[in-house]
Amino acid sequence: QVELVESGGGLVQPGGSLRLSCAASGSIISIYTMGWYRMAPGKERELVASITPGGNTNYADSVKGRFTISRDGAKNTWYLQMGSLKPADTATYYCHADLQYQVPGIGSWEGDWWGQGTHITVSS
Repeated sequence: QVELVESGGGLVQPGGSLRLSCAASGSIISIYTMGWYRMAPGKERELVASITPGGNTNYADSVKGRFTISRDGAKNTWYLQMGSLKPADTATYYCHADLQYQVPGIGSWEGDWWGQGTHITVSS
């Protein structure tokens, strides 16, 4: 019904930059909040950044000033521009969306969806 596909992960040196993209597709009626989470080895998944349709953003303290979340509502796509990357940013990053979608035979439904995850390694 809904699919979130991420791209843009990889290996980067400390101080470098990367941009992640997440494209949502399927029977989407409306997306309420778009976001990025990450999970590092041995740690719980944490919110990195989120953005509402109105453009309000929220960032984890650890990434403020280094990461920027943005969205293209017309394309149901959002991005995470990451700069000044640190080894502590090494993690699997997941895009997330709270959205309303169409369920055949039922009508509209609301729920949250996750991407498959993309791994980022920050290392020299």
